[in-house]
Amino acid sequence: MRASIDKINKLLNSKKTITITTHTNPDGDAIGSSFALYHYLLKLNHNVKVITPNKHPDFLDWVPGIDNLEIFDENPEKCNKILDTSDLVFTLDYNDLKRASKLGLAISQFKGTTIMIDHHQNPVGYSDIEFSEPNITSTSEMIYMFIKMCGKIEKIDRDIATCIYLGMMTDTGSFQYKGVSSTTHDIISSLLTYGVDNNKIYNNVYNSNEISKLKLLSVALKNLELIIDKKTALMHICQKDLIKNNYKKGDSEGIVNYGLTLSGIQFSVIFIEDENEKNKFKISFRSKEDFPCNEFASNFFDGGGHLNAAGGIFKGNLNSAIEYFKKSLNEF
Repeated sequence: MRASIDKINKLLNSKKTITITTHTNPDGDAIGSSFALYHYLLKLNHNVKVITPNKHPDFLDWVPGIDNLEIFDENPEKCNKILDTSDLVFTLDYNDLKRASKLGLAISQFKGTTIMIDHHQNPVGYSDIEFSEPNITSTSEMIYMFIKMCGKIEKIDRDIATCIYLGMMTDTGSFQYKGVSSTTHDIISSLLTYGVDNNKIYNNVYNSNEISKLKLLSVALKNLELIIDKKTALMHICQKDLIKNNYKKGDSEGIVNYGLTLSGIQFSVIFIEDENEKNKFKISFRSKEDFPCNEFASNFFDGGGHLNAAGGIFKGNLNSAIEYFKKSLNEF
C-alpha cells in the first residue's frame, strides 16, 4: 500500500491534466470516490475531469461537483479528446477494464499513466500503478486513506468528506456488512467533523424514491420464491415489467436486500432483465454471515464482488436462468 501511494503522490507533485473514471452503472461508491478525488486534486491545482461510462442514478444528482461530469455514452468524441489530452487516468472502484464497457476500451489505448484504486478481489493487472485493498469496505474509504497517507489531511473539506461518506455508506449497506471495522467507524466519525449532513445523504439516497421503484419492488416480491433447504430467496423482474412501470436507472437498487429480511434466509438473489436486450439478465447477490457471494458469482455467472455483495450476468430466457441458478446452487 505504502509504495503505491508514494508513487502516486510523487506524480502529483507537479501540475497534471487528470481524468478520473468509473465502472458502468456507477453506484454511490464509484461516484463518491471519484468526486472526492476530483475535489482533492483540484485543491492541488491539477486540471481534472470525471468520466463515467453511462448515466448514474438520479438519486446521486446532488453530489458536489457532479454537474461537471462527462458521460462517455452521451458524448464519446468529447470524452476521447479528454483522455487524449490527459497525463494520468485514474480508474476507481473497478479492477477490470471490461467493467467500463466502451470507456474501458478507450482507456486500454491510453498512452499516459493509468492508476487503479479499487477494493475488489483479483485485479486483472492493466494499470501502471495499482492500489488494491480487497479487505477495505469501499473505494471511498481508500480515498480517505490515500489523502491521509499523502500527508494532506488538511485538504479535506465538507465536499470531499460528503463524497467519501456517500461511498462508504452505500457500499457497506449503511455500515451493516461484515467487513465494517472500528477503522471504518473512526473514519466516519472524522468525516462528521467537517459538517457532513449524514441524515440528508441517507434521505437523498434511500428516501427519494419515485413510484416506479415501488411498483418494481411489488413485482419482485410477487415473484419471490423461497428455497428453504438452501436458505435462499430468489426474485426476478422481466423487461416487460420494466417497461410497464416506467423503469429509470436506479429503480432496482436495493430490492435484492428484501430477501435477507426474512427469518432463516442467508442468500438473496434477483435476476433483472436488461431494459434494452431481451434474454440478458443482470444478477445481484446478497448474503448474511459467511456465504461467499463473490465466489458463487465468479464460479457460475461470470461475475464477482465481495463476500456479502456481488453481481453477475446470464444470457438466456428466464426459465433457463432460474433452472441454471438452482442447479448451480446445488453444486456449490
